[in-house]
Amino acid sequence: MNTTKAVVIGGGSGAPVSIRTLLDMGCSVSSVVAMVDDGGSTGKLRELGQVVPPGDVRKCILAMSSNPEGIFARAFRHRFDYLDNHSLGNLILTAFAEETNSFPDAIEISERMVEARGHVYPSTLHDITLEGTTRDGRQLQGQAAITDSECAMETVTLPEKSIQPYPPALEAIREANLIVLGPGSLFTSIIPNLLVPGVIDAIKTARSRRDNPACTMFVTSLADMQGETWGMNCADHVDALLRHGMDGLLDIALIHENSPESPMATGQIPLIEEDYSDARFQTRGRRGGLVRHVEVTPELLERIRAAGVEPMARDLVDEERPTWHDQERLQEAFEEVLQACRLRRK
Repeated sequence: MNTTKAVVIGGGSGAPVSIRTLLDMGCSVSSVVAMVDDGGSTGKLRELGQVVPPGDVRKCILAMSSNPEGIFARAFRHRFDYLDNHSLGNLILTAFAEETNSFPDAIEISERMVEARGHVYPSTLHDITLEGTTRDGRQLQGQAAITDSECAMETVTLPEKSIQPYPPALEAIREANLIVLGPGSLFTSIIPNLLVPGVIDAIKTARSRRDNPACTMFVTSLADMQGETWGMNCADHVDALLRHGMDGLLDIALIHENSPESPMATGQIPLIEEDYSDARFQTRGRRGGLVRHVEVTPELLERIRAAGVEPMARDLVDEERPTWHDQERLQEAFEEVLQACRLRRK
């Protein structure tokens, strides 16, 4: 029986992939989710209702569902295209939060509704706004603006000085045997959690246990589709994580590397090979539906290793959706990681 306690730190559409994979492996799974989303249905609710953003929480709750095709889970996913594309799950979470005067209670009720197999914790309950600086020195405010940036980000920050962490989120991290960051949007889903006071300290505590210390893993993105990381290679992704608090705290970087049969290698989706520095190509790729793989070379893998992180390069692509991780391949890689962590502890 798998007794691994895993926590997935992230949000968006990426973290649910890790959540489902770990649950299928029999792990006990928790999720810690960023609270910076200000786009789409979530953004409208946040602006008009003055609520903490429910969108990433909703996605992770659904990933936990033991009956994903049941009526409650399907309803939770339902969107009203004639009502500004609002998600019913977002509305339900907001309604429960208003009726109970507690967002954590709203999450617990929703977890019971969809028969969740684990727990989702916001990293903070504070209303926060993400700020960032691009590689060319421009200042951006808000998650949506950073996601849609015309240049990759250098740093992101939470400018509010009085942010308090959500204690159960810190406890889930401290108790974990395996801490998984991602996959997902690096600067808007993963790193914002690390900026909340107490989160990095909780990771340090989990790693410093004398009995069964935690292993930390970063699952890098497969494809470069978003403004915030446009043109960044695999080592750049790891470097960004390290300079936002994870220096000395990251054990393994799980990286997609195309095999000869990979859809991204065989041209089944369009790739852009032009100069990364040309803003015209950045915009075309970001908004025009074209994508390219995150660059991986032996030299870049060695750069990651020199930074104190062990790179694990595998072909992880879903052949039908070549910008998504294949869950079976991801599970095989996760099993390798767990085995490596066990060997390290002996």
